[in-house]
Amino acid sequence: MFSRDIGIDLGTANVLIHVKGKGIVLDEPSVVAMDRNTGKVLEVGEEARRMVGRTPGNIEAIRPLKDGVIADFDVTEAMLKYFINKINVKGFMSKPRMLICCPTNITKVEQKAIKEAAEKSGGKKIYLEEEPKVAAIGAGMEIFQPSGNMVVDIGGGTTDVAVLSMGDIVTAESIKMAGDKFDEEILQYVKRKYKLLIGERTAEDIKINVATVFPGARKEEIDIRGRDMVSGLPRTITIHSDEVEEALREPISLIVQSAKSVLEKTPPELSADIIDRGVILTGGGALLHGVDQLLAEELKVPVLLAEEPMNCVAKGTGLMLDNIDKLERSIV
Repeated sequence: MFSRDIGIDLGTANVLIHVKGKGIVLDEPSVVAMDRNTGKVLEVGEEARRMVGRTPGNIEAIRPLKDGVIADFDVTEAMLKYFINKINVKGFMSKPRMLICCPTNITKVEQKAIKEAAEKSGGKKIYLEEEPKVAAIGAGMEIFQPSGNMVVDIGGGTTDVAVLSMGDIVTAESIKMAGDKFDEEILQYVKRKYKLLIGERTAEDIKINVATVFPGARKEEIDIRGRDMVSGLPRTITIHSDEVEEALREPISLIVQSAKSVLEKTPPELSADIIDRGVILTGGGALLHGVDQLLAEELKVPVLLAEEPMNCVAKGTGLMLDNIDKLERSIV
């Protein structure tokens, strides 16, 4: 029994695994629940995510990746090991080749950490690819033609903006402003305005259900519960879309700024192509209401949301795995 090649979208918020010939077989949150006293891993993925903010003192729900890079090496290794065993791709005598995606501006040390974690979790040969490039392939963009394609990949920890042509990145920028930071901004806004403490999960619910970043584009409200900072007792408040738009104005402006600066550095011929083809939005953060409208207005080019933006990177790894032998030649 031979092992299969696998592609991993090692995200700050979620890990997606694509197995060659099978498609996406795993999509779980990047969370590990550990016993602090023994160092033992209790739960990984969805089960561990349910424990965030709801555990007793000796159990800790850890997110081992921060801003797109490994923050806790041992926990990342344990998480990868768990997921790879779960999908059962190891052969009797052989180990799988792995293609892992990482943000564009990570350092050599961070790249080495990702490679080592993957090797220790059972990979034979590890290839690293830049996330926006893989996301563009997964979104169905023809990046191997001599024409300009622009992708904005808004993940959990980082937003990668890139212009691609001839199968490679021409200009790119990666900023540590994405889904997690949006949650944090909402959390802080509620704390400042209502003197109410809420958890990450509640902030994420607000983001998904009522948030917008385009003024006036959404008129919805949600009841949220938290702990009153003055009385210390539980309290319920109602929060509206307009308030969330105000809370997210600053972080989203940094993403717009990053997209503008990439366009400013793009050669004029490729800029002309981008006006024709538009900008493609990928990643979980692309699902935030109004992002496409805001970017289209600010950049003055068409902005399109990819199909299944959450899965673009994982899909892209699948397409690259089909050509992994070409990849080997280009790396060697």
